[in-house]
Amino acid sequence: MAGQIGVAAAPFTFVSHVLGVVAAVLVLFWCIHFRGGLAFEAVNKNLIFNLHPVFMLIGFIVIGGEAIISYKSLPLSKEVKKLIHLILHATAIVLGIVGIWAAFKFHNDSGIANLYSLHSWVGIGTISLYGIQWIYGFLTFFYPGGAAGLRRSSLPWHVLFGLFVYVLAVATAELGFLEKLTFLQSSGLAKYGSEAFLVNFTALVVILFGAFVVISAVAPAHVEDPRGYVPIA
Repeated sequence: MAGQIGVAAAPFTFVSHVLGVVAAVLVLFWCIHFRGGLAFEAVNKNLIFNLHPVFMLIGFIVIGGEAIISYKSLPLSKEVKKLIHLILHATAIVLGIVGIWAAFKFHNDSGIANLYSLHSWVGIGTISLYGIQWIYGFLTFFYPGGAAGLRRSSLPWHVLFGLFVYVLAVATAELGFLEKLTFLQSSGLAKYGSEAFLVNFTALVVILFGAFVVISAVAPAHVEDPRGYVPIA
């Protein structure tokens, strides 16, 4: 669609970069300023949980999004962009695993059951699909590499499935924001207070970031003038 109407990916990738930085800053501000900070070990177990939204958003959503648009945003050779794409996705997976570990540790240390919510179910499914996608991409397109015919036929499905998994990741993040804010408000957090507004605004920024990443991925890198079009002098 973007290619048919003559819209190049560049402006969308630029906005994606900006929104990614904004989302990262907002989630850090929320967890440090309002939630008390971050810790891998602490008497206050909430500090351990705070690692979860930080690592999941910065790793899984922001770095994962940057990995998707790296082919459109970096003026480098195809092989270099492929390596960057691979490394960024691997980084996203590692940070996502740390984020999930933080949630499990918080639950276990606090005597809370695991995997009881839709957010957790979709999240575990998403990171599993993400890992499968990365392994298949590594083996097919990087090392040892599939036959030319396999790579050619797999590429459209690799792109489509990758975008599907990324949309799932964004949806999982939105469920997480909703779940956490609902818990906080049920514990006395003001529904129209500054923290509630910050969480909702961060969630909106994540939606916009995800949307611009997807548009950047499907839009062409370059757009030629429509055939037969003559600019007005």
